[in-house]
Amino acid sequence: MGKTIKVCVRTRPTAQFAAGHIAIDADRNAITIDKGHEASPDGVCNNAQSRFDFRFHHVLHNASQDTVYGECVQDVVSSVLDGYNGTVFAYGQTSSGKTHTMHGCKEELGVIPLAVRDVFDAVRRQGSDREFLIRVSYLEIYNEKMVDLFAAEASDGDSEEYAAKLSIRENKDRGTYVLGLREEVVTMPSQVLSLLERGTKRRHVGATNMNMHSSRSHTIFRMIIESRAIEGKASGADDAAVLVSTLNLVDLAGSERMSKTGAEGERAKEGAHINKSLMTLGVVINKLSEGVESKGGHIPYRDSKLTRILQPALGGNSKTAIVCAMTPAHSHCEESH
Repeated sequence: MGKTIKVCVRTRPTAQFAAGHIAIDADRNAITIDKGHEASPDGVCNNAQSRFDFRFHHVLHNASQDTVYGECVQDVVSSVLDGYNGTVFAYGQTSSGKTHTMHGCKEELGVIPLAVRDVFDAVRRQGSDREFLIRVSYLEIYNEKMVDLFAAEASDGDSEEYAAKLSIRENKDRGTYVLGLREEVVTMPSQVLSLLERGTKRRHVGATNMNMHSSRSHTIFRMIIESRAIEGKASGADDAAVLVSTLNLVDLAGSERMSKTGAEGERAKEGAHINKSLMTLGVVINKLSEGVESKGGHIPYRDSKLTRILQPALGGNSKTAIVCAMTPAHSHCEESH
């Protein structure tokens, strides 16, 4: 699994860096967290471990968007053009910079627009030998309900009724898919980014004590890439076959503690759904990394819509990059741990 699942940490700049509690070693791609002051040299205090050393594929401290994309994501996107399924998602506590990492801004593009650019650049390079069909979809999971962000109904009074029309199905030819989810055929990056911008405006956001524009849902932006050799240029049966791969770009809602966010009523309900689905995702990733699937063990994909939809992209013929967004401030040491 080490070759197919890559885990990176990106720290958010903060003036309240937890010096003495958090040490970042970019050369070793390691982060050490010390939760106690009276620990012995081996990191044990009162018979409980208080110092923890974590290793990752990459630790990016105060890094640019281009650096995050190049170090953590670009090879996953490249593999999709070779027929693999790819998934990239940003994970972390609320207000740690996940949405900025995935979407970016005009000055610094995020993972999604950079990936779209690379896909079309690759298609352009191969265009003389292969023909391509690219489709995109944009799904939101809000309170365990699915919403099609390309549908106008997602932003009006009929959104609940429309969400009820979406359902997760599975068959031999398509695998796991969302019935009723719109897929738009696209031919250029600007078309994709226009659709993405329109859909993002329909996403559920809300104010909490930690973030005035907190994402209250998970979103899955998906690119389905089909290709085949142009007639007369196929050198064999394999080249003549249609190659289909999927790239999932996932912006997860942030895990949160209600004591910090001040969530009440509907906000508290949203937070509970968010935390539950993130916990399920964590369990699935842990079991995959332990090789449970290869041993015939049970992976609880069906415990949440998020993991059920992403099942084909997390196991089997797939590559995954997890960008853990972290705020290394004194007030968030426990969340960082």
